[in-house]
Amino acid sequence: MSNIGLQVRQAVPSIDTVVANYATGYIQHVSNSTEESVTAQQINIPEEMEYIRELLIDAGGIEEKVNTLTKLLEEKLSQKLKENTAKLELTGDRSKRLLDVNMLRQNNSKRDINSSLALLSASNDIEHTGRKMESRVDKKKLEKQERKIAKKVAKRNNKFVQYEASKLLNEGSNEDYDSFFLEINPLDLGSSAGKSKDIKIDNFDLYVGEGQRILSDASLTLAFGRRYGLVGQNGIGKSTLLRALSRRELNVPKHITILHVEQEIRGDDTSAIQSVLDADVWRKNLLGEEQKIAERIQEIEKLRAEFEEDSNEVRKLDNEREDLEKHSLEVTEKLSEMESDKAESRAAAILYGLGFTKETQHLATKSFSGGWRMRLSLARALFCKPDLLLLDEPSNMLDVPSITYLAKYLQGYEATVLVVSHDRAFLNEVATDIIHQHSERLDYYRGSNFDSFYSTREERIKNQRREYENQMAYRKHLQAFIDKFRYNAAKSSEAQSRIKKLEKLPLLEAPEDEKTVTFKFPDPDKVSPPILQMQNVSFGYSPDKILLKGVDMDIQMDSRIAFCGGNGTGKTTLLKLLMENLSPLDGLITRNGRLRIGYFAQHHVDSMDLTLSAVSWMSKTFPGKSDEEYRRHLGSFGITGTLGLQKMELLSGGQKSRVAFAALCLNTPHILILDEPSNHLDTQGLDALAEALNNFQGGVLMVSHDVSIIDKVCKEIWVSEDSCVKRFPGDIHDYKKHILASADAAGVVRKH
Repeated sequence: MSNIGLQVRQAVPSIDTVVANYATGYIQHVSNSTEESVTAQQINIPEEMEYIRELLIDAGGIEEKVNTLTKLLEEKLSQKLKENTAKLELTGDRSKRLLDVNMLRQNNSKRDINSSLALLSASNDIEHTGRKMESRVDKKKLEKQERKIAKKVAKRNNKFVQYEASKLLNEGSNEDYDSFFLEINPLDLGSSAGKSKDIKIDNFDLYVGEGQRILSDASLTLAFGRRYGLVGQNGIGKSTLLRALSRRELNVPKHITILHVEQEIRGDDTSAIQSVLDADVWRKNLLGEEQKIAERIQEIEKLRAEFEEDSNEVRKLDNEREDLEKHSLEVTEKLSEMESDKAESRAAAILYGLGFTKETQHLATKSFSGGWRMRLSLARALFCKPDLLLLDEPSNMLDVPSITYLAKYLQGYEATVLVVSHDRAFLNEVATDIIHQHSERLDYYRGSNFDSFYSTREERIKNQRREYENQMAYRKHLQAFIDKFRYNAAKSSEAQSRIKKLEKLPLLEAPEDEKTVTFKFPDPDKVSPPILQMQNVSFGYSPDKILLKGVDMDIQMDSRIAFCGGNGTGKTTLLKLLMENLSPLDGLITRNGRLRIGYFAQHHVDSMDLTLSAVSWMSKTFPGKSDEEYRRHLGSFGITGTLGLQKMELLSGGQKSRVAFAALCLNTPHILILDEPSNHLDTQGLDALAEALNNFQGGVLMVSHDVSIIDKVCKEIWVSEDSCVKRFPGDIHDYKKHILASADAAGVVRKH
């Protein structure tokens, strides 16, 4: 049976390599089974060969050749099984109740976590109840092979790849998450010391959707230990690049572990802290393997007592125990290297830094809202400490204290970080390098945070434009001489010389001019104070659980107030009280009778009919103007051209936010109340929003996690802590220092 692979390829010349390897291994497996302690009642040769026949025909085999091959194999295997059965009738099956130690030895040198667990969990063999063929077929491995085949077929039939949403942190069951984690990050008990963890991928194209190319002949270089900020306009393909890396669609070396924070985890009865601990599948499986080895060793000790000391059975059991003890030592060393004993305290510290109290850490994950589940996803990734950590807009799900903690944590992160973010302050603190994705390419700004990237890029564009304009002028000068003297006998040689110069000039492209985005909030008419006041206001969703207590706040036409604090401290509740969507339990809220408020909700998309265009939705929701007036108004918020006529479900998150800003201004408000207005806006959108708010003639009260926009716009910082809302004595940077000082005092922020 040594030439099975050759026979398979001869029968099916066009067979895919993966299918050929699988078919060959399966036939060899059946062949080995006929030589072991099995009988015709335990293995059905014709049934196994019929399975192989169907597999090879589906893989493109010629039916006649495949039938000949499977018939020949069936005859040989049946003969071997018959001989083995006859032998067993004479000698008996002395190994029936023993784990096959030869198989264990054969696989020991190259065993990984999956094969070890497969051997240890083969209950039919270990419990000595007789071997059954169904226990020998690894369905997970079969599914893995089928996925590989499907991937190869997709690449062969298409020149582009359609990416699914990453499953890494959003699977329906732990089993799916675990198997996907191990597929992306296979565990090798051997050391990866000495192997470079730098990533360099040259000359690749990347596509998304129906053949839309987002990168062309690009090169990605990530030096281990550096923290990269990936920036670019909305819709340019930054998230697609992260997904491609997270699923190893791009050629990342196998010894480099990867984790991608993209989607919230699905809630179940698992506690928050246990969910974080379970995210490290290596540790979880190694602990499980350690336990199974210990149980098997105990079982061997009991079995030894049933045989004579010098018997073959005892020797086999001793050999098996020796192999298991050796492997147990490898597992223990790996757990020690991972500092498994410190795992729970480390998980608790990460959760605390992200806003989970000691009490909420033990609540079931299903009891948390979507935003808190996103924090759990982030905590799971930080806990796993992958070699390459991929973060997609992490600040969108966090408040200022949590962002401050995350930035501090990442500054001490001893591996590679690639983060997509439009939060300038966050990138300034975290990034050691910036990658700018634009025009189907990646430009590198090494040793730069966001501010230095921005200034360097502006200077680079000026130099490119100057060089381009100088070359265009030189080309024009050469061409003018050529046109004038090409047919002049006296000057023809000089004309030819200039033609050669013109041909040798490098072809420069004009620097791209990014579209300028502008926002404009209409100036309101004047109203007399008091405008909007809260006097000794208290509120709670039940009298025994007060969320806000004794709040005094005065909002004027020139107010620029930022409302900060941890999630769950009542920030959005206070906004709803001001909007009269909620009524206080105690105290008084007064507002000018002529006051108009423009409210931007954090989840504004929920109130939009995305099947309509922006113009149609605004005319339906805020009637009274012509379509041309709505289009002109949308244009003042960057929704220009045909964007206002497209279905809103086709718009990016940032474009939907601009529609929401345009809508809140239709009643010409005196006061703007904004709940997380910076979410989904790219750098240009954030700059436009900050400038528009500064030029606005009314008052502004915003809840935001974006330090940059708070710093540019707001003059007052109000903080919600311990049911109290008070003005903070300082600016947003002073508040961040206050947060870090409090965290350091609690021992939360430290180098991990």
